[in-house]
Amino acid sequence: MIQQIDYFVIAPPLVLALAAGLVLLLDAFLPARPRTRTGLGLVTLAGVLLSLGFVVAQAVSGSPRSTFCVPPNLAEGRQLCSYVTDGFTLIFAGLMLVAAVVIVLLSMTELAGGAIPVGEWYFLLLCTLVGAVTLPASRDLIMLVVALELVSLPVFALTALKRYDGRASEAAVKLFVVSVVSTAVMLFGVSLLYGISGTVYLSRLAAVFSGQAPTPGLLPAGGQELPAVVTVGVVLVVAGFAFKIAAVPFHSWAADVYQGAPVPVAALLSVISKAAGFAGLILILVTGLAGQAATWAPIVAIVAALTMTAGNLLAMRQRSAVRLLAWSSVAQSGYILAPLALATTSGPEPGQTVGAVSASIAYLVIYAAMNLGAFTVVMLVSRWSARNELDDYRGLAFGRPAAGIALAFCLICLAGLPPGLAGLFAKVFVFREIVGGGYGWLAVVMAVNTVIGLYYYAIWTARLFAPATSPVPRRATSTWLAMAMGLAVAAAVLFSIAPQLVLDLTTLSSSG
Repeated sequence: MIQQIDYFVIAPPLVLALAAGLVLLLDAFLPARPRTRTGLGLVTLAGVLLSLGFVVAQAVSGSPRSTFCVPPNLAEGRQLCSYVTDGFTLIFAGLMLVAAVVIVLLSMTELAGGAIPVGEWYFLLLCTLVGAVTLPASRDLIMLVVALELVSLPVFALTALKRYDGRASEAAVKLFVVSVVSTAVMLFGVSLLYGISGTVYLSRLAAVFSGQAPTPGLLPAGGQELPAVVTVGVVLVVAGFAFKIAAVPFHSWAADVYQGAPVPVAALLSVISKAAGFAGLILILVTGLAGQAATWAPIVAIVAALTMTAGNLLAMRQRSAVRLLAWSSVAQSGYILAPLALATTSGPEPGQTVGAVSASIAYLVIYAAMNLGAFTVVMLVSRWSARNELDDYRGLAFGRPAAGIALAFCLICLAGLPPGLAGLFAKVFVFREIVGGGYGWLAVVMAVNTVIGLYYYAIWTARLFAPATSPVPRRATSTWLAMAMGLAVAAAVLFSIAPQLVLDLTTLSSSG
């Protein structure tokens, strides 16, 4: 039987893959000139925008679509597909592609000096985006693992492209080792789950582990107990994803890698890589392992509490802007994880699964917008300060008012203070879901950590309006960096004005 492929469904990652191949070919045959560097950046940007256009077209078309499906006569009455575009897929793909536009513009600024190979950079960046867009559409274990590795592996090469930089090389090695270890742990867990269930499809996994379908060779449908090895598999899979999102106790790599990597790569790790990790984690827990929620929900709750606490306490000690954003990103991972502990089908209230998942996604979307805005200003300051410490931001609001005010706004939103309504809204929404789900102790931990987070966000914001020890350089901002900053800040302001829009979109995506 010939497999029928719906090319409209796979158009977003397919366009990115074709753009990656085109960039590599153009780099091989065009002369190494400044105009070539700009041209390759524009080709990359065009590929990202075209892919985003297909995502918008899929959203407008309305109904979910799928491809790479098992023929009906072999699927035992179930729809078993490897690639599905629904509301969940589209909101994650849209988030990552909008973030990619900003990161490509930052890359065009970073590569203007000519010290980094341009063709390899954009090729690897586009490969990462292929995996990032494919991952939320993946509905089987094999595609999930392959897509997640396609997100992760090019990033350590991107980090190492900053040649003759010791910190970049160290960061690349650390990221490579972490990626390999996390993949090994996850694959071991995936192999155990496959061995027990006899399937790689998430919908079939859910049926087996919830007792709605027989366990091959072990239990009939409705059997009361599954082998203890299932628990081991669930824990190992959760641990593998915990590496990817820098959750405790697998978080120690974050600060060194963020600081050693070029700023666009740090932004990519902070937003796109993290979003992809959470997309995979939500899929495998809520879609594939909902029947094992009694095993993983307490683990997720404890990991969320430890992650937000460790991230905030370590961020308080930082004097480097990038390291502070790295540990802040770890803490934000804890906030995003917290509602997932409630994402079970047996919650105390109807629709709890949808509410918990939408709370996590809404927080992730708002966090991504604010973090991108912060990284664009960090990129600006890195052009005149190699160390990029908090003291280098003194007087920025007076010397570079647009950049200073934009950074202050993003930091206030991340702290959850007004007038940053988006950050406040996100935290309140997460609090509501946690308290409503019966995890009062986790809400208390989150409240305490929110107060701790206010300290270092306030310290950085205060420096922006403090008298400068030396004049802030007034050199012209590159066109690409200005565009990146404008786009990121516009998204942050939009979400702050209309945070309900984010909630409506995420609720729609999680219910779809």
